Amino acid sequence: MSDELPFIDPTRGGSKVRLQRAPRPMDLAGKVVGLLDNTKEQGDLILAAVGEGLRERHGVAKVVSRRKAFFSRPADPALLDEMANEVQVAVAALGG
Repeated sequence: MSDELPFIDPTRGGSKVRLQRAPRPMDLAGKVVGLLDNTKEQGDLILAAVGEGLRERHGVAKVVSRRKAFFSRPADPALLDEMANEVQVAVAALGG
C-alpha cells in the first residue's frame, strides 16, 4: 500500500492534494486512542462501538472521546492539538 493517499479538500474547490500517511503502530496494546465524533447522526454510537472493540480485542489502555462543534466545519485546531497531546492513535467517525 502506498504511503500517500489522494485527498480532495472540498473547502478548496476540489483541488487534489497528496497527503503523507501518518506512521501506523504495530499494535494498539497499551495505547491511548482518541475518537473524534463529527456530530453526524449515530457517529457517537459508531465510535462507542469502535472504542469498546479496541479495548476488548486490541488491549487499548484508554479511549478518549471528543466531539466537533459542527459536522460541516473542520475541527477546532485547539481540539486537535489537545487530542494530539493526549492520544497516540486517532479515529474520526463519519456518521450518516
